[in-house]
Amino acid sequence: MTTAPATSTGPTVAFFTRLLDDASPAERYALATAQIQQAERHGIGRTWVAQHHFHAAEGGLPSPLVFLAHAAAVTRDIRLGTGVITLPLEDPVRVAEDAVVADLLSGGRVDLGLGSGGTPSSFVPFGEDVRDKAVTYDRKLRTLLDGLAGRDVGAGNTLYPDAGDLADRIWQATFSAPGGHRAGIHGHGLLLSRTQPRRIDRLHAPLSELQDPIIDAYLEALPAGVAPRITASRTVFVADDRADALRFAEVGLRRAAEGFRRQGQTIPGDSIEELIAALDTHLGTPEEVAESLAADTTLARATEVAFQVHSVDAPHEHVLRSIALFADEVAPALGYALTQTPDRNPTLKENA
Repeated sequence: MTTAPATSTGPTVAFFTRLLDDASPAERYALATAQIQQAERHGIGRTWVAQHHFHAAEGGLPSPLVFLAHAAAVTRDIRLGTGVITLPLEDPVRVAEDAVVADLLSGGRVDLGLGSGGTPSSFVPFGEDVRDKAVTYDRKLRTLLDGLAGRDVGAGNTLYPDAGDLADRIWQATFSAPGGHRAGIHGHGLLLSRTQPRRIDRLHAPLSELQDPIIDAYLEALPAGVAPRITASRTVFVADDRADALRFAEVGLRRAAEGFRRQGQTIPGDSIEELIAALDTHLGTPEEVAESLAADTTLARATEVAFQVHSVDAPHEHVLRSIALFADEVAPALGYALTQTPDRNPTLKENA
């Protein structure tokens, strides 16, 4: 495979972990930590972790900033992002305080990704109504931004420690053009999902058809002089042999399709190849994955491509191999920018 020069000006690369291994919670966290160390060792610039309350099958990480503080202690350079904190279920002042402390402990490596949620049943224990989540999100976002900016958050109180420049590292996740506009007007980064629901009359529409309008709205709303930050997450599983990739996809993608169907989505097709297309999955050998990603036109507009093995959900050792193959072969072939030449940091190799 032809590799691009190390000075590539393409999008940067991030790794997204969902903590979905068939293991105890403590082991899940340990495996995710090892995957983040592997990502750093191979020159990947950022990791994202998702927040999910109550349901082990969705990710099992209710406290992402606690986890990222741990990850910061066993890594050195990789950036650490929440993708995302479900803000309507949180106290925004507490989110600001926790994010500031995690950022200080990490040496300024935290990125704060936010979203409105999520699983409707998760709202009930927090005393929130899922029907009000958009209004609640906007209200709590204002409080969070006040805190990070050093403004009064009530009764004359301001954050301590102060947030430094953390307010410049906020991202918002969305499925919609209005959400893209909201992220843009604040000058925040934009987080795009690995897949999105399609209308019944557009079940085979490319993901770009859904996400390009979000990017358009974001760019139109972005204040003059503010550089866009657009992260596009994608399901990517790279293997030495396509048969291995299909073997794991046969289990993971079928399970994911069933889950989406239970939520009321229409997922067309039943063959594994049909499910790969319907769930916007890129898998196979490095050459096959590079070709598949190159056809995803939205990625040409992204400033960062975040890859995750979910919903293929391969075993841990195969995830580690996928990370290495993506960084060493796929990313250079596409001109994606790594933070360093892979495998040339002996300190990280010794400590991993």
